[in-house]
Amino acid sequence: MTRAVVRPTHDSAVIRTGASRPLLRRLRLVDYLFLLPALVFVATTMLYPVYSNMRMSLYDVSMMTFMSGTAPFVGLANYQVLTSDPAFRHALALSLLFTAGSLVFQFTIGFGLALFFNRPFPGNGILRALLLLAWLLPAVVSGSLFRWMLDGDYGVLNFALVQLGLVSDGQYWLIDPGTALAGTILANVWVGVPFNMALLLAGLQGIPTVLYEAARVDGASSLQQFRSLTLPLMRPVALSVLLLGLIYTFKVFDLIYVMTKGGPVDATTTLPLYTYKLTFEFFRFGHGATAATLLLLGLVVVALLYLWVSRREEMA
Repeated sequence: MTRAVVRPTHDSAVIRTGASRPLLRRLRLVDYLFLLPALVFVATTMLYPVYSNMRMSLYDVSMMTFMSGTAPFVGLANYQVLTSDPAFRHALALSLLFTAGSLVFQFTIGFGLALFFNRPFPGNGILRALLLLAWLLPAVVSGSLFRWMLDGDYGVLNFALVQLGLVSDGQYWLIDPGTALAGTILANVWVGVPFNMALLLAGLQGIPTVLYEAARVDGASSLQQFRSLTLPLMRPVALSVLLLGLIYTFKVFDLIYVMTKGGPVDATTTLPLYTYKLTFEFFRFGHGATAATLLLLGLVVVALLYLWVSRREEMA
């Protein structure tokens, strides 16, 4: 019986020689060429607008200078003017208050719903799908819905409160400066709860059930299991949900604009709406670009914090 002799092919011989290095470089270059369309898309739709905005923030661009293209270079003067503007500080404070109020209720309610849906019961999947509709709806639709619900004349919330005897007359929630921001927070909480619930539920389902079985065998109560097992094991997921919620909530524009347009009396003019008004209502393009750059830098810092926390949790 003859034995088959396996001879090295020309390709394998080339790979073992130094002549294969230019060939491998060409192959890698071809691989990178497949990424070229995506890189061009990202560069034209994201990188260039960001660069153009940051460049505009260094110039005194108004309506006249924008049309003529003769805007003078002012360097960081726009940043000095903006940070010393009381309206900017007011918008920043409202953004922080809006974000903090939304995150507290979104996370708390979402965590409670995640614990509820983590247990099997009839109709579990259907109810979860219905709750996700609030997150899937466009922000314009959600804002219009809550603007109708909180209307002072024919809103359903006033109707319910009057029927329950809690109030005698209708409350103009979105017209009163003292309650307008709370109304927008309520709408944003309704939008964000399903997102928090979905991520936290995935984290709960990733905890091994044998841990709870062992805890029950040791005589641990449900509260003790929650404090000693659920909370520590959910810490990485909870941090990710909170940081993602911070990024999404801090830049909310469409929901607030549909409900109040930043009013009344700038009671809901958060930083994104302040930037919009500077640019498209007062035509202070340089200052508007500066405000947008500061907003972007703040979100970049939060995103870097999120990546740092995620990597630290993975290495722990």
